[in-house]
Amino acid sequence: MRPALTTAVLAAASLALGAAPAGETPLPERMADTGGGTQLITAVAEGTSSTTGTVTWWDRQDGRWVEAGSAPARFGAKGLAEGGSRRQGTNTTPTGLYDLPYAFGIEEAPAGTRAPYRRVRDDSWWCQDNESGSYNRWTEPLASDCRATEAEHLVTYDTQYAYAYVIAFNYAKPVRERGAGIFLHVNGSGATAGCVSVPRDAMRRVLAWADPERAPHIAIGTTSGPTAITRY
Repeated sequence: MRPALTTAVLAAASLALGAAPAGETPLPERMADTGGGTQLITAVAEGTSSTTGTVTWWDRQDGRWVEAGSAPARFGAKGLAEGGSRRQGTNTTPTGLYDLPYAFGIEEAPAGTRAPYRRVRDDSWWCQDNESGSYNRWTEPLASDCRATEAEHLVTYDTQYAYAYVIAFNYAKPVRERGAGIFLHVNGSGATAGCVSVPRDAMRRVLAWADPERAPHIAIGTTSGPTAITRY
C-alpha cells in the first residue's frame, strides 16, 4: 500500500496543478478568457514535459466559478505544446482554449448526456490525412481521398473511445500539418498521442455534466510559463 501523503504535500500538489486553496480565487477567475460560457473544463500539467496532470470541470454560479468535479489526467507522450505552433505527429497535447462541438462513443451515451452524441460504428473514421478534403473530420465511411494509414478507425479504440468529447483544436479552419483528432477521452494504457484522457468514470461524469446551452469550453495549459493556462 502506498504511504499516505501529508496534508502539506497534498496542498503543494494542488497548488502545482493550478488549484487554489480554500478561500482563494478559483483557477477560471485567474484566466484571461474562459470562452464566454458558464461551464469550463481546465486541463493542467505542471510543465510542457509533463504527461500527467489534473482535469477539473467548473460551473459559474452567482457570478463565481465553482468546482463541479476533478480527476487525474494524462497528456501527450511528449508533453504539451503551444496550440498555435504545434506540429502533427509530435505526440504533444496542444495548449489553448477550445470549443467542445460534440461527443461520441462506442458505448451508449451516459445517462443525462445533453451534448450532441454520435455513436461509433464499424465504418466510423477520423481523417488525419493532410491531403484529404476530410482532414480533421469524422468520415463515415472512410472518405475516398483519405488514406486508411492516415486515419483513425474509431471502433478499434474500444477502451479510449468508449466515451469521448471532440476538442475543437485546428477544427473550424484546419491548418494542414497542425494536427487532427484531439479529444478528451477515456484513459488507455499510458500517455496519449496528443489528446487529454481521464478515467472512465470521470469521462462519464463530464458527459452527464456538460450542457451545450451553457457553452462549455476546455482550456489546456501548464501552471506557469508561456503556455500557462491563465494566459488563455
